[in-house]
This record gives sequence, C-alpha cells and structure tokens, in this order.
Amino acid sequence: MSEGGLTDIEKAAILLISLGESDAAEILKHLGPKEVQKIGEAMTKLDNVPQSRVEGVVADFLGVVSDQTGIGIHNDRYIRAMLNQALGEEKAKTLIDRILMTTNTSGLDTLRWMEPRQVAEMLRFEHPQIQTVVIAYLDPDQAAAVLSYFDEKVRLDLILRISALDRVQPQAMQELNDMLESQFVGARTSQSTTLGGVRQTADIMNYIDSNIEAELMDAIRDNDENLAQQIQDMMFVFDNLADVDDRSIQVILREISTDMLVLALKGADTSLQEKIFRNMSKRAAELLRDDLEAKGPVRVSEVELAQKEILSVARRLADEGEIVLGGGGEDMI
Repeated sequence: MSEGGLTDIEKAAILLISLGESDAAEILKHLGPKEVQKIGEAMTKLDNVPQSRVEGVVADFLGVVSDQTGIGIHNDRYIRAMLNQALGEEKAKTLIDRILMTTNTSGLDTLRWMEPRQVAEMLRFEHPQIQTVVIAYLDPDQAAAVLSYFDEKVRLDLILRISALDRVQPQAMQELNDMLESQFVGARTSQSTTLGGVRQTADIMNYIDSNIEAELMDAIRDNDENLAQQIQDMMFVFDNLADVDDRSIQVILREISTDMLVLALKGADTSLQEKIFRNMSKRAAELLRDDLEAKGPVRVSEVELAQKEILSVARRLADEGEIVLGGGGEDMI
C-alpha cells in the first residue's frame, strides 16, 4: 500500500515524527529494537516533506487503523544510531529511555538496544556461562559484533559453549535479570528458554567478519571436527545463492548496486555467475559480463566484504518475508 509513492515504512516514519516525541514513544514502546530500527532508517531519509503529504499519510492511517494491529517490519540491525541521526542525540536518548522505562522490557531484552561494544564491556568480567547465555540470547548480527570485541581464545570458548547450549532454566534467566536490575527494568520468567545450539552458532558465524570467521572455524575444527562440519553445513554462504529460486534472486538484485555485484562475482563460481546472468535482462547481463571482464585484480578482502554485504541484504529480505533462502543444511532460513 502506498500514498503518493510512499512505502508503509515511510508513512510510519512521517506519522511518528508528526506525532511528536511523547506520543511517538508511546507507540514505539510496543515494538522491539528490530522493528523500530526500520522506521528509524526511514526517518533519516525524510527531507522537506510537504504538509499535503503529511495530511495524506494521517488520513491513510485513520482509514486503516481499525484493522491495524501492529507495524509488520523486520530487520537485523539496531536503532540508536538511526534515531540519533534522525532526531538528534538528546531527543533520541530521551525517546529510547522512555520506551525502555515504560514497558516490561527485561534486562536481557534491553541489551538488544545497546551498542555491541557496551554489551561486550558489560560481559567482559562475567562468568563464561553468563556470557554464553547473554550472547546466545542476542540476535545473530549483534551477537557476532559482541564476539568481535573478545580475544580469539575467548571467542572460541564462547562459540563452543553456545553450540552446546540447549535450554536455560528459569533460575539462570532470573540470575541474569538480577545482575542487570541496577541498570534496567527486571522481568520474571517461569519457563525454561531455548537458546544456543548449532543452528544459532551457524547464524552467528554468518555475521562474523570474514577473517575472524576463518580463524574461528579453524580453531573449532581443531577442537571438534564433527561440530565444525555441522556448523559449516548450516551456514548460508555466498555460493549457496546458486540454490535460491529465481524470483528471490531477482528481488535481491534489485536491492544491490552493480559495483557491489561485480566485486562479489569476481570470487564466485561460474555456475552462480550464470544464474545471476539468467535473472537479468539480456542487456543488463551483457553489461555485467563486460564489467567483470574489464575489472582488474581485486583484493580477496574486498570480494569477501561485497559478498557479506549481499548476504546481509538477502538475510534482511528473508526476515521480511520477501524471499526464501535455502541454507546449506536441512532447515530453511
């Protein structure tokens, strides 16, 4: 649905900015950090929105509000920096504090709003068991970023612990909330929580920097070759795009730049290159082939970075339900 060419996310951003800080906070407090982040990104892109368009957005909202139960958006990054840019640091801080302090957000959920470096510093001197549960509780991209702030030996230990984790009993969850209650609103739970495991470990590994990932995987393999193979099988890597359906490939291609695609394909198998070509117009495919041939030698690190960025786009689209990715293992991600 679109009013004057606006997406639903853009309309939500316009509506919330129009409402003002207090009312926006009342709405945003019902959303998680991933949901708010998408709106925050849209806020940063708004510029000189005409009054007529604002009025149209409000009218559109009023027309569907009786059927609207939530803002259905999903993304794998965090909002604080986005709100800082859109609203200014002071307003963003006040808004986030208002959201957190007026809800039943648990200490663990509150960590999802924090910068990875802050989380790492908070965990640095905690027992490895607590570190493991907290990192397993975070979303994979944030967990990967937090792990990057630990040294190699600690990263390996935590990854092995996460892969072996299954369920966490209420007492352990309570302990974590007690640990955080001096800073965040505490919450109680009476059910065990499923955390960790090989699948989550593979998801975290997907987001870790390529150099760290390679070192960490080698260390895991030295420690437990079978576990390393299980993780590798479940990781969705760039070459796995060859197994993704054509419609999904076309959706991904609309989201990435030609320059990024050229870099990524420099290190791709011929079969994947051909799949990409088949899902482009004849003219676009010819131009891409020419760009690939004309592109001189590039650093492996540049190719890996481009591939990681494309995979990040693919995972976001999968999270939003726009595409389906078939992983290397039996499950779908």
